[in-house]
Amino acid sequence: MPLVIPEDIPAFSLLKQSAFIMGSHKAKHQDIRPLEVLICNLMPTKIETENQILSLLANSPLQVNITLLSTESYVGQNTPYSHLERFYVNFSEIGNRKFDGAIITGAPIEHLDFYEVKYWGELCKIMDFLKTHCTSSLYICWGAMAGLNYFHKIKKIPLKSKLFGVFKHTIIEQDLILNGLDDIVQIPHSRHSHIDEAQVRGNPTLKVLLNGDISGISVLRDEKDYFILGHPEYARETLDIEYKRDLKKGLPILKPQNYYNDVCVPNFSWRSNASVIFANWLNFKVYQDTPFILH
Repeated sequence: MPLVIPEDIPAFSLLKQSAFIMGSHKAKHQDIRPLEVLICNLMPTKIETENQILSLLANSPLQVNITLLSTESYVGQNTPYSHLERFYVNFSEIGNRKFDGAIITGAPIEHLDFYEVKYWGELCKIMDFLKTHCTSSLYICWGAMAGLNYFHKIKKIPLKSKLFGVFKHTIIEQDLILNGLDDIVQIPHSRHSHIDEAQVRGNPTLKVLLNGDISGISVLRDEKDYFILGHPEYARETLDIEYKRDLKKGLPILKPQNYYNDVCVPNFSWRSNASVIFANWLNFKVYQDTPFILH
């Protein structure tokens, strides 16, 4: 079954050539109970992040309706307001809606303490809401650090240098979200912070799923939610864009590790892993666990 998105969102024209998607108008005339997935997009370049995440959700055989959520307490300047007004809702507009699944993205604000983030109070309300109004949530990169800190008091620790590139991970404990993955799992990382691993291992409610020799603990879960410290949703060129952007700004940055081939062309070595992880989450933790009647 297809991912259901508005015909005029930028991702529609991008995905219709390569994924199973359906316009909202056509979907309304089908007698099928689609999944309702909320995407809390905290990235400044929202359209690029939409394209990345929607392309993965579109690989699922399930029909999925999406609701895009942006913060009210802080509105970035990198996405046209017309786009936000057309495709996004604010938390105050959600009311008491129930969702089958939710995704909370990363954000380039790792240098800030959580309480210094302008929308931290609003995000805490959103995360509390998801615990009671959503079957399972998927937290990505800074979003994962935020969720782990808020729910489990796991500290965010600055790294000496940016973890930047594509890294190998091994399965520490089997979980349905990992079904079908190879023994070695490639995931991109682009972050200046990590989590206190001693606190994670001392917390009986957290289960470590994937660990990397360089990237450390990278995927973990609690009773209902998943936390991914990398960026499996990244497109082929995302790390290349970030690298060239930082070079242009004069920032201290090394080439992303394990990313370029011999002629400096990006290797897209994590796409199948990302597709499996997102499809498994939708199928095993959202579709099979969610009630048929949400409301």
